[in-house]
Amino acid sequence: MGQVSTSTWAMVLASGDGVRLKPLTTQIAGDARPKQFCPILDGETLLDATRRRADLVARFDRQMVVVSRSHEPYYRYLHAELAPGRLVVQPQNRGTAPGILYPLLHIAQLAGDVPIAMLPSDHYVADDQAFMAYVSRAVDIVRQRPDLVVLLGVDADRPETEYGWIEPHAMPVALEGEPVFSIRRFWEKPSARLAEALLARGCLWNSFVMVGWTQAFLALYRTALPGLLAAFEPLRAALGRTAEFDEADRLYRVLPEVNFSDRVLAVAVERLAAIRVKSVEWSDWGNVDRIMKSLARAGKRPAWLGRVELASTA
Repeated sequence: MGQVSTSTWAMVLASGDGVRLKPLTTQIAGDARPKQFCPILDGETLLDATRRRADLVARFDRQMVVVSRSHEPYYRYLHAELAPGRLVVQPQNRGTAPGILYPLLHIAQLAGDVPIAMLPSDHYVADDQAFMAYVSRAVDIVRQRPDLVVLLGVDADRPETEYGWIEPHAMPVALEGEPVFSIRRFWEKPSARLAEALLARGCLWNSFVMVGWTQAFLALYRTALPGLLAAFEPLRAALGRTAEFDEADRLYRVLPEVNFSDRVLAVAVERLAAIRVKSVEWSDWGNVDRIMKSLARAGKRPAWLGRVELASTA
């Protein structure tokens, strides 16, 4: 895959509450921690697995992690492990749109306009090197087309109704290397019948892994959510100062929950492109069944699995 880029940043999203997996994560960890902080993979948390993948595209000091304050007991160790100023703490989880914008503004202040690889922390990837090679390819694409944000669309093998789907245009954009497609539209959690149709016409699962320059991401917000961008302006002016914490509290008290997929991606389609991820096992671990099937396909039996199986039959 080559050397780690000296300019690419990684943004790891770790603010979610993981409500649907709480019954399982409580059995594994003994408390109600969100799934990204749970050692599902035999002692390694999903967050730390994601940070390992981030190491393949971004230097240690160019990795930003965003969390929510209520999870502080579970992310406390990151203060010592991350470079200074690389942990962004939201007062509350207000959805993915604020959860991306806040660390994005931090990167803009620290580094200016740079390529950013955005990585959710609740995914399973069987082959880190192969998957992150696609992320590196996306970085190459945005270097050619800095106006675009490129999403990784995973080759679908079943009519999954709980994923978002990407419908690409048939003809690739004329760029060097791996084919890149403009996007016709997004389909969020389709019905079973629609999912079958999307699978049949070659649509892709939306991995929510994205790559783009700082300004390209901010352009998405200017297009789709200018009001949210304006609401963050006082906080943006306070970044890195003691006033940041008070401004963040003030803003997040009144922020509604805003979903990035629905309110940004679906609105700003013309600013997006997708590449097709092939032959890499990937799963969004949003429910117990998906975790169990991923583990079975990979032939993995983490230490907690026997205990959970025993409890389920008791």
